[in-house]
Amino acid sequence: MLIGTVCTLLSAAGLGISFLVARRRRYALALRTAAIALLPVGLAMTGVVRFVVNMTFNPVAWAGFGVLACAVLLFLSGRLAEGRGRGAGAASAPAEEAGAPRAARASRSTPSLPKAKGKSGSGGVDDFSDIEAILKKHGI
Repeated sequence: MLIGTVCTLLSAAGLGISFLVARRRRYALALRTAAIALLPVGLAMTGVVRFVVNMTFNPVAWAGFGVLACAVLLFLSGRLAEGRGRGAGAASAPAEEAGAPRAARASRSTPSLPKAKGKSGSGGVDDFSDIEAILKKHGI
């Protein structure tokens, strides 16, 4: 009974806020607010709220969550240990990179930057030719 009353009050407050938002002519936001405001009543009517409240105050349920968390941690640590055991052989470098000089390996790992255009022999006139074409196209 108390759960239904609280959920009804929450929904009524949310619908009131939605009405105020609609008066400001923000109809899309008002519809989203109304949809969210109706969630507590809907959850109370389906019994989800009662289930959550009963589960929240149940120590057996919390022990079950603890067991589930322990199982997840054990599973993840097993995957981590398996990955480390397999990773030792996979981490060794291939034969071609092991024999390559350090500078050659470093140059392959860094991306090359595009080379900057230098001034042409005509004093850099064609460096600005594309800009001039754009300006002439726009009548400037």
